[in-house]
Amino acid sequence: MHLIDYAIVICYLIAIVIFGVILERKASQGIDSYFLGNRKMSWWALGASGMASNTDLAGTMVITALVYALGSQGFFIEIRGGVVLIMAILMTFMGKWNRRAKVMTLAEWMRLRFGSGREGNTARIISAFANIVFAIGAVSYFSVGGGKFFGQFLGIDDRYASIFLILMALIYTTVSGFYGVIWTDVFQGILIFIAIIYVCVIALQTAILPAEFTVSLPLGDGKFQQITTTLADWSSMWPKMELDLPGQYAIFNLLGGVIFFYTLKTIMEGFSGGGGYIIQRYFAAKSDREAGLLSLFWIFLLAFRWPLVTAFAVLGIHYGITNEVIADPELVLPTVIAAYIPIGIKGLLVASFMAAAMSTFDSIINASAAYWVKDIYQAYINPQASNQQLIAQGRWASILIVVSGLLFSFNITNINDIWGWLTLGLSAGLYIPLLLRWYWWRFNGYGFAAGTLVGMMAAILTKVVILPNFNNLQFQEYALFLIPSVCSLIGCIVGTIFTPATDPEVMFNFYRVTRPFGFWQPVSRRLPTNIQAKIKVENQRDILSTLIAIPWQLILFLAGMMLIMKRWDNFGWLLLLFILLSIALYFTWFRHLSKEVTINDKK
Repeated sequence: MHLIDYAIVICYLIAIVIFGVILERKASQGIDSYFLGNRKMSWWALGASGMASNTDLAGTMVITALVYALGSQGFFIEIRGGVVLIMAILMTFMGKWNRRAKVMTLAEWMRLRFGSGREGNTARIISAFANIVFAIGAVSYFSVGGGKFFGQFLGIDDRYASIFLILMALIYTTVSGFYGVIWTDVFQGILIFIAIIYVCVIALQTAILPAEFTVSLPLGDGKFQQITTTLADWSSMWPKMELDLPGQYAIFNLLGGVIFFYTLKTIMEGFSGGGGYIIQRYFAAKSDREAGLLSLFWIFLLAFRWPLVTAFAVLGIHYGITNEVIADPELVLPTVIAAYIPIGIKGLLVASFMAAAMSTFDSIINASAAYWVKDIYQAYINPQASNQQLIAQGRWASILIVVSGLLFSFNITNINDIWGWLTLGLSAGLYIPLLLRWYWWRFNGYGFAAGTLVGMMAAILTKVVILPNFNNLQFQEYALFLIPSVCSLIGCIVGTIFTPATDPEVMFNFYRVTRPFGFWQPVSRRLPTNIQAKIKVENQRDILSTLIAIPWQLILFLAGMMLIMKRWDNFGWLLLLFILLSIALYFTWFRHLSKEVTINDKK
């Protein structure tokens, strides 16, 4: 980077901090303002913010590495989290289900589902604790990726780079709260889009890939191996069931099984309702309709991430052909920027990726601090706390979560490794109880608490104790998913069966408010017959829309990759399928957005 590049980055950082200070007064009105923007944010701003938060730097580096090394097979691997397939389910029904609760956090939601007594409080505390633990892990992951990127550009140690990056996000987030998160994300999203358009144009103009070329794969311990692949295999739109990869990527060799488990995990996550900063956007939505619109906008904007990572991968391969093969796939992103981006534009591009990193940091920091403030401090420590005290607690909680995440990150060297554990192992352990809470009337707060604790412990023990003893890397992916999932399920069932059922009036109120499908007949039959019929029609339409929306989102994202790969045949077929699915989605979902079931009878 040259002086003008540094000047652009510095101007960006100063602007973000000033923006946070300007919004401080608005955010300080109360914790509803600080954590949800008083639920008055526009759907398009929430959707744009979600896109910016999902387009994180560490994830972009991991996905670029996978696409560089494996081509379109990397897309199918990233069904584990990078495709964010949960958004299709949030769009069709889960987003509005969450919004109807009118709560601030996922932990507070537990009182709606399980009551305000000991059962609901137990579930609430455990949920808050689990979400804070997950947030600390996420901060660690994102700080490692950001440090690896900016450390190379700034010529400093990765740890110092990550500390600098996350502290900048911490400053404006603690000052401006949710308002700062959303509006800085919107601004940062504009920068990200500039980067996307510029890099894609460079890739289309510069790189013409030969029929055969060489890429590099990580073996572990800082070693790499070059392999030769063909353009036809690299850009195929159909995943292979088996691969023959060495080293760390050998875990993906039984690709068919890996995709099955990743898809199962993603479906489970989506139907469970998710958590973290994603759900925070839906808690802040004004209505069911706006929950659907922000999801649609979010998915549309997020689709542009896949042409971006493909463009970086294509340019990385082109660099290997014209210079030397990039050894570490996780360094394709900074290498391409250094080699292909001119002075001035390079500073803008680095600022945009700094924006991508910080938009993820700010969302995690703000959402996770809410659990401490709303679900622990205000609920049990100081119920009479003033707004100023609550906001101060939110800022201190933000600082402690960030410091904990940074300390944990110092033991992480491989981004893909921690990403796999977070998205597959720990997520699987946490989302089983989140799944059961929606669809099984008998499931209670004690079962939720038991399943969550057992799932978390199983995920940690699997990572620390069990996986290091397995030499078969392919089995590690299955074990990382199955062990926490099965243990969590057992904990849920045992905890539920051996404790009393939730108060019937609590369950009835929850069903009236949320109106989920599943095993709710003992509760739903208390409603008038005509209302039951309306809810059934809505539920059936939501299920049908979901079956359409999932392939619709996959095809949308994959089509962007084929465009940059210049596979016009594949792009044409995908475009046709996308148009047909869009028409079907319009009739099953979009035109019904304004139609909500109204329940006046509180029988």
